[in-house]
Amino acid sequence: MFDHPILPTTIVGSYPQPDWLIDRERLKASLPPRVRAETLWRVPEPWLADAQEAATLMAIRDQEELGIDIVGDGEMRRESYSNRLATALSGIDTEKHGTAIDRTGNANPVPLVSGPIRRVAPIEAQDAAFLRRHSTKPVKLTLPGPFTMTQQAENGYYPDLRSLAMDYADAVNAEVKDLFAAGVDVVQLDEPYLQARAAEANAYAIEAINRALDGVGGTTALHICFGYAMVHHSAGATGPKPKAYDFLAELEASAIDVISIEAAQPGLDPAILAELPTKTIMYGVLDLSIPEVETPVAILPSRLREGSGVGSDAALAHPAASSEQAHNSRCPSRLREGRSAVDKCGQ
Repeated sequence: MFDHPILPTTIVGSYPQPDWLIDRERLKASLPPRVRAETLWRVPEPWLADAQEAATLMAIRDQEELGIDIVGDGEMRRESYSNRLATALSGIDTEKHGTAIDRTGNANPVPLVSGPIRRVAPIEAQDAAFLRRHSTKPVKLTLPGPFTMTQQAENGYYPDLRSLAMDYADAVNAEVKDLFAAGVDVVQLDEPYLQARAAEANAYAIEAINRALDGVGGTTALHICFGYAMVHHSAGATGPKPKAYDFLAELEASAIDVISIEAAQPGLDPAILAELPTKTIMYGVLDLSIPEVETPVAILPSRLREGSGVGSDAALAHPAASSEQAHNSRCPSRLREGRSAVDKCGQ
């Protein structure tokens, strides 16, 4: 599947939703939603699902026309990367929300766990089938990982967070298997809170991740990052992002095939990737913290060559973080330049 001569390309997960679909100003004015946020949508029911499908087709066509090798659905139907799955599970209180401290240090409404977490029916399988039906390329779909969902919830039922994480893992496991059955080539678990809560991650994250992949057949990926550039700055951070991860080498013990890392914006030292010798590396090469469209010359020497020389099985290129809060008009240009840099890397 990863048959590009040098570096296959893909997006992390989200792609900017068009302005006719989402209220971008309202989205940018708040923390990423952990509970449902229906007021973000500009298109009302009963036309919303059709509008989301139209936007998904646009995202697929953009990627294919730009030469992206592994195509995603752009998460066009979601209000955030995590809340669609996290709020669709049984065991979540339907009457009230909980509260948890976000990675910005601010309180945020989150799902309140009031009973056993169970996945009673497929959640993203229909989206997976739609993506598979409308692209001839290898396709990738994303899910929030069990550790991150545990950190983005208020526990009002389980004796401890590890127990909660294990039931989230079982729910994710059932969903992953359905996505592969629907024809997806790569399923990616989004686990940004491995970095944000490294101490807790050391206690039970690998156990939860491996449980989520038990008996799974197909290529699996895991994305870890420092958070959205816009959220990082709006939270009052004045300095750059850290240049190293607090939880990364530990992923060598996981059953994940591909490790996806944000690298461009923090200026990551790729030397640490040598500690993941059995993993394929998905290396983030576009810096979404700046509005300018970077040129292949800027991307090529400092990122692609570093990312492709770390000694792992293979490397893929992707934007440095999800782009749902980025401006839609710039995204195709940024992907085009990133793809051009990949092509130059092979010359």
